[in-house]
Amino acid sequence: MLVVGGGIAGIAAALRLAEAGVPVTLLETRKKLGGRATSFKDVRSGQVIDNCQHVALGCCTNYLDLCRRLTVAHKIEWQREIYWFECGGRVSVMRAGGLPAPGHFSGAFLSASFLTVGEKLAVARGMLAILTADRDAERGRTFAEWLAAHGQPASAVEKFWTPVVVSACNLEPTRVSASPALHVFQEGFLAHRDAALMGVSRVPLVELYDPAEAAIVAAGGSIRLGVGVERLDAREVLTTDGERLRASAVICAVPVERASRLASEEARRSDARFAAMERITHSPILGVHLLFDRPVMRTPNAVLVSRPTQWLFRKDAEGRAVHAVISAADQWVPLDEAEITRRVRDDIVACMPWAADAAVLGSRPVKEKFATFAATPEVEAIRPSTVGASGIVLAGDYTRTGWPATMEGAARSGYAAAAAVLGKPESELLLPPLPPSPLVRILGGPAFEAQPA
Repeated sequence: MLVVGGGIAGIAAALRLAEAGVPVTLLETRKKLGGRATSFKDVRSGQVIDNCQHVALGCCTNYLDLCRRLTVAHKIEWQREIYWFECGGRVSVMRAGGLPAPGHFSGAFLSASFLTVGEKLAVARGMLAILTADRDAERGRTFAEWLAAHGQPASAVEKFWTPVVVSACNLEPTRVSASPALHVFQEGFLAHRDAALMGVSRVPLVELYDPAEAAIVAAGGSIRLGVGVERLDAREVLTTDGERLRASAVICAVPVERASRLASEEARRSDARFAAMERITHSPILGVHLLFDRPVMRTPNAVLVSRPTQWLFRKDAEGRAVHAVISAADQWVPLDEAEITRRVRDDIVACMPWAADAAVLGSRPVKEKFATFAATPEVEAIRPSTVGASGIVLAGDYTRTGWPATMEGAARSGYAAAAAVLGKPESELLLPPLPPSPLVRILGGPAFEAQPA
């Protein structure tokens, strides 16, 4: 059994197969695991830094299961509060209160200063509509169209809906399909009081996947790093060194832009998935690592309201090391490092005025031009299934997981691929979502009807 690609999807597939007693070999072009959710040694500072800040939520049941299987769950720090900073420094804290879901954020929401009373009423109406929405029926229109149809004013879209959706789906509401956006709010906010807990790795991301080799080997598998792949089909992989590897099955767990190029000509002719995959587009993410000469961040995280820089994460105890994240970063990609640093610093100072005198000692912008697939209505309609006519098994967050481009989507796809190879229903390997509260089951729509209590 061969798995091509050592990102989260490939690791998940290989581990579950090895645990099931299947001899599996994972091939990875690079000398490290993790794919796009990994780290690298910065030659300027000599430090190991992440490509970009990746976050798990409490609702990411399969990704968290993978972390437990890799014995790294303890390396994730859970943050119960999210801090929304307005220009001038006023802060609203979002945390779950004592009410059951879906009302667990009601107290924090009512006290939030960054929304007017009218905007809060509009958002509340939107949340009620999301609770009963059939997200599968909304794939064909954008989330902006859905919001407009449900009376959401532009100011509420700018201050509340957009920061959440852009961060979760890496697309603006005007581009993202309503289906994955609704998924974010249904399962990430409304279903369970712990769904929105935010998990941030305490260590460089690459360290989360270091135990994968030992875990896979212990279960009877193996990992070969630094092995490039030239071509593959359902039973064979040709490496860039000319080595031919035969297997009972092949899982292709590389990014979508590579997957269609690696498939053999015969596979592409027989399997319509690969032609469709060539039409899947991408959305970039920009991560900016900053070091200041004095503390600037007083909270572990920050959402910057109505600013181009969407999120900040404190990376040291003092608050001098800051990681800024700009999702859907199309307009930022052409900028040089000096301009990126200036703009991010301006956003920080606007929302944290006490940082005005702080000097930037070091800046390292990291552009991920192909960070995620773009979950537009057009792309949602052509996301490929795990199995197809060629016999090649696909794994990757771009497959038909029901999730946006997230670590949870990648883990789910890996588990689904393993289930396909084992000839089992996906439900035997996939963990279910967090159970909806009884009130959500009563009030909610189709998204919650089939979920376990």
